[in-house]
Amino acid sequence: MNSTRTRAALAGCLLAVAALAAAGLLTGSFPLSFSEILQDPGGLSARVFWQLRLPRTLMGLAGGWALGMAGGVYQTVFANPLASPDLTGVSSGASLGAAAAIVLGAGGRLSVTLFSFAFGMAALAAVLGLVSAARLARTGSYLLAGVIVSSLAEAGLMVLKTLADPEGQLGAIESWTMGSLSAVTAQKIALPALLAAGCAALLWLVRKPILMLSLGESTARGLGLDPALWRALALSLTTLMVAAVVSVCGAVAFVGLIAPHIAFFLGGRRGGPYLALCGLCGAAVLLAADLPARLLNLPLSIFTVAAAVPVLLALLVRQGRGGEDDA
Repeated sequence: MNSTRTRAALAGCLLAVAALAAAGLLTGSFPLSFSEILQDPGGLSARVFWQLRLPRTLMGLAGGWALGMAGGVYQTVFANPLASPDLTGVSSGASLGAAAAIVLGAGGRLSVTLFSFAFGMAALAAVLGLVSAARLARTGSYLLAGVIVSSLAEAGLMVLKTLADPEGQLGAIESWTMGSLSAVTAQKIALPALLAAGCAALLWLVRKPILMLSLGESTARGLGLDPALWRALALSLTTLMVAAVVSVCGAVAFVGLIAPHIAFFLGGRRGGPYLALCGLCGAAVLLAADLPARLLNLPLSIFTVAAAVPVLLALLVRQGRGGEDDA
């Protein structure tokens, strides 16, 4: 029964993602139709489609998949329903890097992307370094180290906001920290998409050891795993994947938190294709949020937060009724 439910959930999510992607290709301030693009391959409509509309949709698909899958890994590894990619400080670190590039006037969007990616990875290095220095490679140690690094990054971000030019830099920082796909072009998606796809493939290959980590330290050791090693590997892959996405899209709120819960509600279990279902749910959430965001020219996080409210309320009601914890 569970396998039938999971297959139905996968099929439904695939159809939803395909429909949302198709809607994204045709939605925007510049009206497009596939017939116009086919009739005039070198025209303005075709250029808008290939250079802007298609890359934006592909980045929404890759970014949502990465955030959703990363959230599934975190909630499985930490056995915590509130775990998300923010735990490693990657989003806060990436936001600090982007703000630093903007305030320092380091250049255009490429510099913001590179600073963001570098600071996001530095946040992971800091978390792993703190855990290693404390010699307490347990689940709680990673969570606490992530909170410490995130807090320091947030403090640095506040300092940079006070130093930013209120006429232009401050607005750019605020816009970036709320997430957007509006600046995505064909030239910007290759590297983050490849990194996200590579990390997702590796995480899929090690999905069984990741699931074993949710059974606890002693049980994982009894099954022949080194929990510290596998946890560090899972965190490194997810952080690299998320940093690649965040460096282009900005900090998009709640996708990594709610996508695993949606996947569990639909599929009913964490085994089997759970991580793939998490990725599909994340892609659906981000693509759906981007439709009103592009029409109203508003940040993504406004709509992902709105999507998170009913999901978290459903989780609260489920736990209040004594339902199975889907962490």
